[in-house]
Amino acid sequence: MLHPSKLRIEDFTYDLPDERIAKYPLEKRSKSNLLVYENGKIKKTDFENIVELLPENTLLVYNNTKVFYARLEFIKSTGAKIEVFCLEPVGVEITQAMQLSGKATWKCMVGNAKKWKNENLVLQTSTGTDLNAKLNGKEGNDYLVEFEWDSDVSFSELMEELGKVPLPPYIKRKAEEADKQRYQTVYSKEEGSVAAPTAGLHFTKETLNKIDEKGIKRLPITLHVGAGTFQPVKSETMQDHDMHAEVFSFEIEQLKTLESHIKKESHIVVVGTTSMRALESLYWIGLEDVFQLPATVSQWLPYENKKETSSLTSVENIISQMIEKGESQLMGKTSIIIAPSYTFKFANGLITNFHQPKSTLLLLVAALIGKDWKSVYGYALKNDFRFLSYGDSSLLWGALPVDNTD
Repeated sequence: MLHPSKLRIEDFTYDLPDERIAKYPLEKRSKSNLLVYENGKIKKTDFENIVELLPENTLLVYNNTKVFYARLEFIKSTGAKIEVFCLEPVGVEITQAMQLSGKATWKCMVGNAKKWKNENLVLQTSTGTDLNAKLNGKEGNDYLVEFEWDSDVSFSELMEELGKVPLPPYIKRKAEEADKQRYQTVYSKEEGSVAAPTAGLHFTKETLNKIDEKGIKRLPITLHVGAGTFQPVKSETMQDHDMHAEVFSFEIEQLKTLESHIKKESHIVVVGTTSMRALESLYWIGLEDVFQLPATVSQWLPYENKKETSSLTSVENIISQMIEKGESQLMGKTSIIIAPSYTFKFANGLITNFHQPKSTLLLLVAALIGKDWKSVYGYALKNDFRFLSYGDSSLLWGALPVDNTD
């Protein structure tokens, strides 16, 4: 099989009419359609039925990241509007950056940047705190924006009041008050994402209660979603595409839960591509005899690393090294690209929305279910499914991972 770097992105496209992109969420989260794929067969049901579709003793892995209001709109003295979209902090880990007070520097996308120049831009809170923004150069395609404010409130608190919900660009409307609640999963906890892990938007507290009652184990993990998740692949082949990096973390107790479940040889179902990227990244970290923290997983590592072990041994290695180092949390950054020819190490089920043409998220789906992704998306288009972040959902079953022997 071809190395994924040789894949042509034109082979992973389809016609997505604009009217099929959901501009608003449904009023009730669990009322969305659910496409179920298994062994070449496809059917349509309601997301409310997800509990019945998951086998008992399943481990359900989901991303508990919380979206922060990453968009800021400044008005210059001339009346020109400057939009600043915070991507990631400079020199500090994102959860720490959200708690900083007084000063912070972020990599940002800037709308109307040519009109900013050297002017200091200001937004004021209802309590009179001024948030000052100054352009401080560029790093690659991103602008460096230095923020300063004259109070002891945290950057997180400022963004909560002054920022706007960072809706994806394809929704093509301004964020509204209702988006503050709907563009957030009911289990969001760890603040730091500039995009929601949208596969989780369909879950309600009632659904989670039913999952617990059935005996399905839940495993929350954290991967902070970056704006790169919306970037379509623009190169002809994947070898010229730079995969975006995202920060993830696992508590040692979460790893022990995963270890215990692997031993049971039962189903692992992952909610969303972000959760899948974080989970699969673990395997490659665990292959290292000695890994450094924060750990890193590069784009092509899975396809270039010839070393193999079982998924259980990999997780056990991480746990033992963390205990030896006195660490309770595994922090890391992953640029892993999961594409056809990838062998999944942990999960055989994926709950996910319908993704953009020519996207790395679509490549991940194709890695799980092969060329049947075309049948799945064709069925969704013919049967009035709603697409992308605020759209409908799917439950895709792949093959159970074959555990490698040591």
